[in-house]
Amino acid sequence: MSAVRASGVRKCFTRGAETVTALDGVDLVVDAGQVVALVGPSGSGKSTLLAVLCGWEVPDAGALVVGGGGAPDAQGWGELALVPQALGLVADLSLLDNVLLPARLRGPHRRSAAPTALAGQLLAGFGLDHLTDRYPHQVSLGEQQRAAVARALVLRPALLLADEPTAHQDREHADRLLDALHDAADDGTAVLVATHDEVAWSRADRVVSMRDGQLTDGPPS
Repeated sequence: MSAVRASGVRKCFTRGAETVTALDGVDLVVDAGQVVALVGPSGSGKSTLLAVLCGWEVPDAGALVVGGGGAPDAQGWGELALVPQALGLVADLSLLDNVLLPARLRGPHRRSAAPTALAGQLLAGFGLDHLTDRYPHQVSLGEQQRAAVARALVLRPALLLADEPTAHQDREHADRLLDALHDAADDGTAVLVATHDEVAWSRADRVVSMRDGQLTDGPPS
């Protein structure tokens, strides 16, 4: 089953008198249980594609179906989760509370012990169990990034979009993050990872390459 399907997606931006085509007729399908690596040079359109898929940007043309057919920006964290490059942790929440935030936003009628238990497992697996009470400014950028990945995984979403999730990690911690993404895929999550990390895309089920706003199957030539 497809977690996301994009057909002919186009997105342009205006910079002064210049029009920049960030996405030029992109077709993409990511199935449940699949890890897809999105690779390509900086400025090729990878982050723009993720922004369109999560609803941060509206495409100028093309069709986009996420999950059961709703708009991307109508999906809850249990359906669509995001790890942005900017990370987006809430400054006045501890790392644990940041990770649990998606579960709390679902509302009290759907709370259970499961997200709390999984949050603890993820934080421990990412080497953050001794930092759960610290605030984002009290930990390193790499530790913040691992917390952001844990937050995205805590509800085992149907679709997870991650923008350079290993960028601030040493190899050991990067491998732990990749293991967690693949574990989520084994549980049925569709994972799309924009990455420059060759290890990340060597482990993916499928690689798609972006250049000049156009997407092709396979690693870059």
